[in-house]
Order: sequence, then C-alpha cells, then structure tokens
Amino acid sequence: MNDVDRKTALSPGVIARVVFFLICLLLLPVTVAGYVLWIARAYAGRASGVSRTAQGPLSARWFQHRLGVRRDEPAHRLLMVLPGVSPLAVRLVFGPMLLAHRLSGYVPQAFRYPFDGEITLQNQASARQTFYDSVVDRYLTGVPQFVILGAGFDTRAFRLPEGTHVRSFEVDTPKTLAIAQEVLRRADLDAGSVTFVSADFEREDWLVRLVESGFDATRPALFLWEGVTPYLERAAVAATLQKISSTAPGSVVAFDYVTTELLESRSLYLRAVRASLRAGGEPLKFGVDSTPPSSEHLAELLRSCGLAIAEQRTLGTETNGRRAWGGFGVAVVR
Repeated sequence: MNDVDRKTALSPGVIARVVFFLICLLLLPVTVAGYVLWIARAYAGRASGVSRTAQGPLSARWFQHRLGVRRDEPAHRLLMVLPGVSPLAVRLVFGPMLLAHRLSGYVPQAFRYPFDGEITLQNQASARQTFYDSVVDRYLTGVPQFVILGAGFDTRAFRLPEGTHVRSFEVDTPKTLAIAQEVLRRADLDAGSVTFVSADFEREDWLVRLVESGFDATRPALFLWEGVTPYLERAAVAATLQKISSTAPGSVVAFDYVTTELLESRSLYLRAVRASLRAGGEPLKFGVDSTPPSSEHLAELLRSCGLAIAEQRTLGTETNGRRAWGGFGVAVVR
C-alpha cells in the first residue's frame, strides 16, 4: 500500500464509517428486537387502518429529524402517537444508529439530506424527501394553492416557511383522514391552516370534493402525489392526471412511480417485496412500461392526460438487458 492509499484508508470519513458500523453490529440484538416488536405491533394494530406504506416515509423523516439533518418537528411528534406504532420499538430500532452517529459523527447514506448517490429500493423513501422538498422550494412561491394528494401523514403543510401565503389542502380516504386528524390532535399540532378533503381516488371525483372544500380550479396550484401511483389501477392514475390537467395553466404536479419491472420481475428480492405489500393489504397495481427508455412511456402517459413533462429522473440503470424500476417526475398544465 502506497502513502496515498494508506492516507485514504485511514481518512476521518473512513474511520467514522467503521466506528459507526461496529457499534451498530455490537447492538444488532437490540435493533432486531425492535424490528420484531414493531412488526408485531403493526400487524396487531392492522384494524386501526394505518397504512404501512405511509409509516415508511414518516419513519425516515423522524430519524432524519433526530439526526439533525432535516428538521421536522411535526414528523417527530406524529410517529410517537401513531396507532400501531410502538414508541419502544422505534427507540430500539433507531437507538443504536443514533448512538453510533453521536459517537462517530457518521450519517448513513440512506438518511443523508440532501440525498446524494444512487437511489435504491432500500433508500428510496429517504431520497424522495429531497425530491419533494426541492419541488416545494422551487414551485410553491409561484402558486396560491398547495394540494397534497394521498397525504397520509405528510407534514409539509405544517412546516412551510413563515410568511408563506398559500392555501393548503390534504386529500385522502375518509378513514385515513380521520386517523390523521386524530393523530394531529394527540400530537398537539395546529391543523387550522389545512383543509382536509375526504375522497377515494378509485371511486370518487376527488376534484369535485376539492372544489366543494374551497379549492379554486381557475387559479394555479402545486400538487404533490407521493407514494400513491403504484397502489392504484391504471385507470385511476390516468383519471387523476386528467383532473389535474383540467385545473388552471401553470399548475404543477410532482409524483413518483414504479415501472412494470417492479411488478413483473422474478427476482427473489422483488417477489418478496410484492408478497410483503400484498400481506399488508397494499398490493402493487400500476407501473409505467419498463421497456427502455421508460421515460418515453411516462411522457406519453402524461401527454395522453393533457400534461407536459417538465422534469424526470429514472431510478435504476437502463440498458438492453437491465430495466429501471421507477422514477420521479414533474408535469405542468400548459
């Protein structure tokens, strides 16, 4: 090993990473116990109606807040009072990593903010935070209305910069909204600035409900549609995009999606992912055609719904023998 290689191997960053993972390894039994308790509590509390796929992003935001890389006090409060979530399990799962971080200063890539690097299925929930936060930063100042579709336990409407003059709406199913409002109350978060709109994307005209709740379709809006499209039928995805295209020119929608690769792959890992989602009552239903380049199939879907693509990022490497598994997109109403 030459001097350059020796210095690189012993750099502070490498040492911090080694210390972090050694501590996590030593405390692995604590983490495993936490996961077992978390899963057991989640399945025992399935009657509560709390979506497991809504828990993931909230958990990531909670941990980023505790790490100090992305402050989100509403997320910090919400997770601890969410039905089906054991505060003890949360502390057991994340406690070893928090201790390892404090002793080493190292932040795992999956929880860095802004997120940097290759986005995988394992870290995509955290990577989405950077994507959607950047969309809010760039587009919200130019519109008077902010709509979060399939809001779940999103906290962005509660952490807008002071002085932001925008009307906020959250749209979700009646059961999810009832839980969200109760959890907000228990977390002592003021929801007076948000209008909650109850609608089922696959069975109801959510735009009619939105307008009835005070939304002005003649004025532009920013729509966030996070972590929803994979769990809807294609017809519901298209119908939602068409409704957005009927709003005022200048409106923007940001969304994430998976491709048919995630729905059809025979790899053991992806089969396990699909089985887990089915077991949780949230099977994957829709994916953009993964035939390379998948971005063209997404652009065609948006055009057919009256929208123009403004930004797109493919997740996963696309080659003749390898297909992307998802992506992020931003579309506009012309």
